[in-house]
Order: sequence, then structure tokens, then C-alpha cells
Amino acid sequence: MRVSSTLHLQRSARRPVGWLGALILIALTALPRPAAATDWVLVMVEQAGCVYCARWDAEVAPEYPLTPEGRFAPLRRVDLRDLPEDLSFDSRPIYTPTFVLMGDGEEVGRLEGYPGEDFFWGLLGRLLSQGDAAWATREPEG
Repeated sequence: MRVSSTLHLQRSARRPVGWLGALILIALTALPRPAAATDWVLVMVEQAGCVYCARWDAEVAPEYPLTPEGRFAPLRRVDLRDLPEDLSFDSRPIYTPTFVLMGDGEEVGRLEGYPGEDFFWGLLGRLLSQGDAAWATREPEG
């Protein structure tokens, strides 16, 4: 009888742990999960013969992917006359170059024209801050 009562105690001692584990599992699955990271991209709308696009290509394009800005929002070039359907612009771009910050394919803001390298970086920093105020403090992924 003593043996059976010991077994009974051991079995009943396991049950609360099982229930406790189940409750913890349920609680963990009910907790809010962090939102998925936003997919940022800087879209450059350009067209053939655009002298300001060529100037941007000469002054900024080679270094852009190496900068924090370029790592945060990689450049995607699109033609003004053939805009891709996977991007949602607030309004159709008219001028080239137009730089549009997209978050998950949705327009967040834009820069129309190219004012020169000195002004471009400051304006771009403001644009990126519109999308994500902490963009400069993010660690590069990958």
C-alpha cells in the first residue's frame, strides 16, 4: 500500500507541471509578436536623356550602396514611362529624377529633382527619417 501511495503522489506531482507547461505555452502564443521589419527601398524614377539623372549617376550612384542610407534603403531604378505595378505611388511622378521612399511598396515620401550632391544627402536623411526616425541607428542586416 505504501508503494502505491508513493506512485500516486509521484503521478499527481507531475500533473501540475504538465498543466503549468500548457498554461505557459498558451500564454506565450497569445503574446503580441513584434511586427515584421519594413522593406525599405529608394526608387529612382528616371528617363533617357535626363541630364540631372546623369549628374546623380556621376556624383552619388557609385557611393550610394556603400552608405548607411544605401544599406537602409537600397536603390531601385524605374523608367518614368514604364512604372512597375508592384509599387504604389501617391501620384504619378512627372519630373526626373524623382526619388521615392517606399516602405513595403507604399510611398512614404519623395524628392523631386536633383539639387546637387551637397543638398541631396541632407534631403535624403530627412526623407528617411519620415519613414523611420531611427533609420540611422539600425544595424545593417546580413
